[in-house]
Amino acid sequence: MRTSRSRLSGAGRLAAVTTAAVLGLVACGGGSGGGDDAASTGSESAAAPADAPEGAIKIGVLTTCGGPFATFEGQSLSGAKYALVDQAGGTADGTGPQDQVTGATVAGTPLAVSYGCSDATPDKAVAEARRLVENVGVQILLGPLSGDEGVAVAEYAKSQPDVTFVNGTSGAQSTTLSVKAPNFFRFGGDGAQWMAGLGTYAYQEKGWRKVAILGEDYSYPYTQAAGFVSEFTALGGEVTARSWVPLTQTDWSSPVAQLPRDVDGVLLLTGGTNTVAAEKAFIQVGKDPGDFLLGGSSVMDPTSFTVGDQLDGLVGGSPVPLGSDEQAWTAYVDGFTKVFPDVDPQSLFTALYFNGMQVVLAALDQVGGTLDDPAAFQQALAAQQPTFPSGAVSLDDNRNSVQPNYVVQIVKDGDQLGFKLLSTVDDVDQTFGGLFGPDSPDPSRTEPEKATGNPPPWSND
Repeated sequence: MRTSRSRLSGAGRLAAVTTAAVLGLVACGGGSGGGDDAASTGSESAAAPADAPEGAIKIGVLTTCGGPFATFEGQSLSGAKYALVDQAGGTADGTGPQDQVTGATVAGTPLAVSYGCSDATPDKAVAEARRLVENVGVQILLGPLSGDEGVAVAEYAKSQPDVTFVNGTSGAQSTTLSVKAPNFFRFGGDGAQWMAGLGTYAYQEKGWRKVAILGEDYSYPYTQAAGFVSEFTALGGEVTARSWVPLTQTDWSSPVAQLPRDVDGVLLLTGGTNTVAAEKAFIQVGKDPGDFLLGGSSVMDPTSFTVGDQLDGLVGGSPVPLGSDEQAWTAYVDGFTKVFPDVDPQSLFTALYFNGMQVVLAALDQVGGTLDDPAAFQQALAAQQPTFPSGAVSLDDNRNSVQPNYVVQIVKDGDQLGFKLLSTVDDVDQTFGGLFGPDSPDPSRTEPEKATGNPPPWSND
């Protein structure tokens, strides 16, 4: 693990949360519903865009517009759209999450984009994926956002071999390590990879020996916990308790109050409105989040800054270099801000959806802007070795990325909160330094109990 230069980044522009709308070429079904019925309600107005150019390549972008992660709608959709502006000659028709980008082309072929709205549940995500693929006719689907959604959409992908699925930000380990849909690609890694270096930081820098985990009760937090537990316990630490709370939880005071008191700190694995509620609950019981907590990757999102200055000092893991002063990252941040000034470009949801669309465009360009041979496009996609603003990436045999990870900190910058990049872990693969494999049990509420091998190699760097 190497230490990186860093600078403070501003508090950011919080993502706007809007209701689903149909604007320009946009088609989005049922923004706040919870199942197949909600998706089908919106599908009548979600046919293929009537004014899409003839011969256009149809791309779907699937994210969460309802549920506890609705706050990430603005980041994810704007990230995907900025790639169309930055690299495909598109023009943003507005700055709202579902305002369209028009005029984007690849190798002379126009692109038509449709949006799908889930609520972080696998049933809704698959219903929206099916609507986009089977009703709208998208040939490429970028998404989904959340962990259980990704597992379900990857299973659905097996039934649609001529459609290419590129993950958004869903981070469940089993999506690529177990499901292995040959037409599903993940260029942003899984939740365990996003924790690389954090267990070492807890053990070596904070001096923690006993940790409790508090998180949402589904596959992505389990995967994040698996990465932290494996690294922290391999070094000699102990995870004494794990508390899993329903994704729909609104009052986090009781889960926080029930945590054991004889621990050095708590690893918080939440996202969206749940992060804000949980952090405020810790403050209410006299625990300073900046000192007592470590954060999962979604905890380190700028949307949590509404909690206030007591987040100062909070450290977490992230697949994007929050606070970096590297030219590629700052150029991306500056360019994005000019187009979407009200959305924070440093959110992992913004950056990874940008990355996903960027690599789609690169592979389309390589095959001459045509999808007449879907297998050729998928082969081109599998061979991509992009250097994103967040770092250089390649794919393994399961079409999951090998990538850098970052240990980052929320810091006070004048009268605002920002980020500081503490260290970088290079070339993190899905085996997590050999601790995970195809025969490993899927991360769960209790698995892994502790490390199954030696500390990952970055722990000794």
